[in-house]
Amino acid sequence: MHFTVITPTHNRRAYLPEAVQSVRATVTAPLDFSFEHLICENACTDGTAEWLQQAAHEPGAPLRVRRQPELLRAGPARNVLIREEAPAETWLVPLDDDDLLLQRTLFHYASQIRQHPGRPWLVADFLRVDQDRRYLPADDYYAWQFDSPTDMLQAIFRAEHFIQGNVCYSRQLFEEVNGYDEQIEMAEDLDLYVRFLLAGHLPVICPHISHLHRFHSSNVSIGTDAGKHAQDLRVIYDKYAGQLGEMGIERP
Repeated sequence: MHFTVITPTHNRRAYLPEAVQSVRATVTAPLDFSFEHLICENACTDGTAEWLQQAAHEPGAPLRVRRQPELLRAGPARNVLIREEAPAETWLVPLDDDDLLLQRTLFHYASQIRQHPGRPWLVADFLRVDQDRRYLPADDYYAWQFDSPTDMLQAIFRAEHFIQGNVCYSRQLFEEVNGYDEQIEMAEDLDLYVRFLLAGHLPVICPHISHLHRFHSSNVSIGTDAGKHAQDLRVIYDKYAGQLGEMGIERP
């Protein structure tokens, strides 16, 4: 079993080293699996490129860097990493460049994959912290167990449930649904997970914490309130309105 952590980064020199360190701190024992960290250096101008050149040669889990001279949105950057750098047989774990993977995250994903053969994606809980890694009480994310993909889609488009970077999915499933939409401007990750569900795949709900989501003043999602989230949901809904309508799911 092999895992590939994927991280596009643009001018996050202040946070990226801790993200890299968190992946390298992964503990796999007693399970036998391998892992690597793929980073898209996405037109950085803040010294990130130079730091990554050094970090890639440091001891620890493999860190591979793909340089991207022209700035890409997150979806296209992840597509490039996966399609051009990731092995064909791998489990993909997105990690934002300012977040922290927990030491046993990949171990727990591997354990759940063994317990649920044939299930191509998994969802876990995550915690929110501030820019100094201090825990933000009463702001945890918790995944729900649904009876069917239709039930989960109903909850998503009612704005009752959402999914962020707290996932693990197979490269085969990624290819089955044609990867990230390169035209969508926001919520490209949720759009991908909606297509997982439309393809009939309900995620395994994992009983562990996947990562620490760092909340700070330069988050990409700053300013995303309920109204903006509803707007993003409508954009996604309209792409699949025919299928969703047939399933009895109403437009948000």
